[in-house]
Amino acid sequence: MSTTAVHLVRHGEVHNPERILYGRLPGYRLTERGEQMAELVGAHLAEHDVALVRASPLLRAQQTAAPIAAAHGLEVTSDPRLIESGNRFEGQRMGHGEARFTDPRNWRWFANPFRPSWGEPYREQVARVAAAVHQARAEAEGHEAVLVLHQLPIWLARRSAEGRPLIHDPRRRQCALCSVTTLRFDGDRLAGVDYAEPAASLSAHAVDATGGKLT
Repeated sequence: MSTTAVHLVRHGEVHNPERILYGRLPGYRLTERGEQMAELVGAHLAEHDVALVRASPLLRAQQTAAPIAAAHGLEVTSDPRLIESGNRFEGQRMGHGEARFTDPRNWRWFANPFRPSWGEPYREQVARVAAAVHQARAEAEGHEAVLVLHQLPIWLARRSAEGRPLIHDPRRRQCALCSVTTLRFDGDRLAGVDYAEPAASLSAHAVDATGGKLT
C-alpha cells in the first residue's frame, strides 16, 4: 500500500494597509515579510518528495506557492476549490462602519454560528477542499502534494479529518501564516495529521486579515 502526503499550506502575510477583510477580492499581494515567509516554507519542503504544487487562484496563494514549486522544478497549477471562504463582510473593516457587531442591522448575519450565517457554510468548504485533497492524493500517489490556500478552509478540513465538530473559536485556530498542515494517507485512508510552522520566526510580527496582531 502506497503512502502519500498532502500538505495544506497557508499563504504568507498580505499587504493590507486599509485593514479590511479582503476575502476573495483580487489583487491582494504578499508583503515583503510574506515573501520571506514563502521562501521559508519553500525551504522547509525542499527536501520532500513533492510531485505536485497547486494553489488557490488568489494572488497571495499563487505567490506563496511559487518558491515551493521552484524548489522542485514544478509549475504551480490553480484549483478554484482552494479559494478563500465567502464572507458577507468582504471588503469592509471588521468592527468598523457597516461591519459592526453592535449594529442591530447586522445581527441577522451573526445569528447562526453553526452555518455560519455570515458566509459560506462550513460543510461546503470542507466538501470542496476534501475533493481537491483527494484528487491531489491520487495524482501524487506514493509521493507528496502541496496545496496552498487559506486559513479557514484549512482549519475546517483538518477538523473534519480528525472527526471534530466544525464549529469552533476562531481565536484558537492552529493555522499560522505559511504553516503546513499535513494529511498522511495509506492508500486512500487517512493515517494521520501533522502540523509545522516553518515561518514562525516571522509570524510573531505579522498582522492578520483585519489588521490585528496574530497570536
